[in-house]
Amino acid sequence: MDPTAAKIVLAAQRGDSINRIASKIDISYSWVYDWMERLDNANIIAKTDNGIQIVDHEMRQQYAEIIAALYSRDTISQEDAYIIPHFAGMEFVYTEIDAAYVWTHGGFQIARSHDDYPVFIEVHDRDVERWIAFFQQWGVDTTINERPDASDVDGNIHYVLYPKTNGIDAEWVEGNPVIPLDDAVSQMMENRPAYEPALEIMADEYDRDIDATHHSSLTFSSE
Repeated sequence: MDPTAAKIVLAAQRGDSINRIASKIDISYSWVYDWMERLDNANIIAKTDNGIQIVDHEMRQQYAEIIAALYSRDTISQEDAYIIPHFAGMEFVYTEIDAAYVWTHGGFQIARSHDDYPVFIEVHDRDVERWIAFFQQWGVDTTINERPDASDVDGNIHYVLYPKTNGIDAEWVEGNPVIPLDDAVSQMMENRPAYEPALEIMADEYDRDIDATHHSSLTFSSE
């Protein structure tokens, strides 16, 4: 019942590689690999040619209950805020402020503080009630489509859900699923003055040619 083993089992989705799981839970590849061997030998997970898959779903549920109970007793850290959604077993992507945060590798923050830290994720509309129940299990508040006033939520970490009736497009950046880069840029351009530093970071790293003079235009370099 080691916490690392629990995080691995909870974060693993069918087809994941060991490297992706390690990135999701922010633990070194070598340590996760070692635990994978033990979990495989215990018939809790299986390593297949198509990636990892869970074998013992009853054990996964036991892990979920124990880890949720542990987290709900303590203040959730900013780092944990990006790990916990991986334990839900449902598809999601980071969006809004967190799209900028993920695409800049944590290099850009805006309108958040240690005491008021909303995390913005897109989810399937059909999963909304399950997401709310999941976060309740962890003792974390959720809102739909709108960031609440800090005085209206308990704790520092809370989640803002954006339900989608169509499919969710995801790209992966350092273990985090996030809306595609072009979509993230489009969101930021709608409030460009606030996101200018992030746009500069992304222009440099991802070869996006942003016109610094005419703030209403954005072109994409093919080079």
